[in-house]
Amino acid sequence: VQALEMGPPVGRPIQYRVSGKDIDQVRRHAIDLATELDKNPHIGEIIYDWNEPGKVLRIDIAQDKARQLGLSSEDVANLMNGIVSGQSVTQVDDDIYLINVVGRAVDSERGTPETLQNLQIVTPSGTSIPLLAFATVRYELEQPLVWRRDRLPTITIKAAIRDEIQPTDLVKILKPSIDAFAAKLPAGYKVATGGTVEESGKAQGPIAKVVPLMLFMMATFLMIQLHSVQKLFLVASVAPLGLIGVVLALVPTGTPMGFVAILGILALIGIIIRNSVILVTQIDEYEQKGYTPWDAVVQATEHRRRPILLTAAAASMGMIPIAREVFWGPMAYAMIGGIVIATLLTLLFLPALYVAWYKIREPKKEVQ
Repeated sequence: VQALEMGPPVGRPIQYRVSGKDIDQVRRHAIDLATELDKNPHIGEIIYDWNEPGKVLRIDIAQDKARQLGLSSEDVANLMNGIVSGQSVTQVDDDIYLINVVGRAVDSERGTPETLQNLQIVTPSGTSIPLLAFATVRYELEQPLVWRRDRLPTITIKAAIRDEIQPTDLVKILKPSIDAFAAKLPAGYKVATGGTVEESGKAQGPIAKVVPLMLFMMATFLMIQLHSVQKLFLVASVAPLGLIGVVLALVPTGTPMGFVAILGILALIGIIIRNSVILVTQIDEYEQKGYTPWDAVVQATEHRRRPILLTAAAASMGMIPIAREVFWGPMAYAMIGGIVIATLLTLLFLPALYVAWYKIREPKKEVQ
C-alpha cells in the first residue's frame, strides 16, 4: 500500500543528488549527507538509488605476454563467456528447425577461482597455455549499478516525511544545512535538490512562461472594453486582493499550495476582473444617463450587488463537490476563498477606490 502522491510521481518527496568524478568519493559524500538529513526530526526513512557494492572477479591480462602467445583480451573474454554464459558449439537439425547446442561449464565449476586457476586456453599454434601464465585473477568490490547525470556518477538520496509538513517547507528548513554541507565538498563534487520541489518547478515552468502573454491579452481586451488606462488600473487593482481569500482558505485547511491551486488562482483572476468590469461599465452607463458621478457610483454598486453576489455564490457552491477530492481539492479551496473575499472587496473596495481616484465628493444636500 502506497500513499497517493500529490503532483508529479517522484516516490519519496525529499531527494538530493550527489555528483562527482570518483564513484567511491560520491558514495562516501552521499552517506555523510544522509547522516546530516537524519538529524532533522521531520525526515523519515532514507534510501539510496545505488545498491551495495558487490564482489567481482577481475582478470588482469599482461598484454605483452598475451601478444607473444598470439592471444588477445577478446580471446579471453570469449572463453570466459563460454564458461559462464555458454556458447553455441554446433546445431542439430530436427527436420524442421536448426537448434543451437550451447556448451558451458557445470554449476559447480562456473565462476569459481579453482576453475580459473586450472583453465587452459588454446593458442593459435594449437598448444594449451594456463590462463595464469599471462593473467592474474583477483577479487574486488564494484558498484553493480552506477547512475549518471551529466555524465557524472550520481547518487540520489531519497527520504520520506514523518509528519504533515509540506516538502517545499521542509526543503526550506534543510537549505542552510545542505548549503553548508555542499560548501565543504571538494572541487568537482556538488549537491542538487530533486524530488517534489524539482518536479513541481518543472511543471510550473510552462505556466510561468505563458503568464506574461496572458496578462498582455487581458490588458488588451480590457482596454478595448474600457477605453481608459485609469479604469484599466482600477479594474486590475482588485485582482491581487483575491489572494487574501486564497490564503484564508488554504492555511486553516492545511491544503498545499501546489500546481492545481495555481490553476485555481489563474481562473480566479478572470472571475474577479469580470465582476470589476461589470461594475465599472455600469458606472459609465449611469454617468451617460446624466447621473452625478457620486450617484452613478452608488446606484451602480446597488444595482450590480445582487447579480455579483449570486454569481459568486453559484461559482463557490459549484466547487463544493470537488473540494473533498484529493487532487482537485486545492483548486476548489483556492477558488472558493478567493471568490468570497474578492466579491466583497469588489463591492466595497472598488467603489471606494473609484471615488478616491477621480476625487468624487458627495454632493451637499440643499437645506430648505
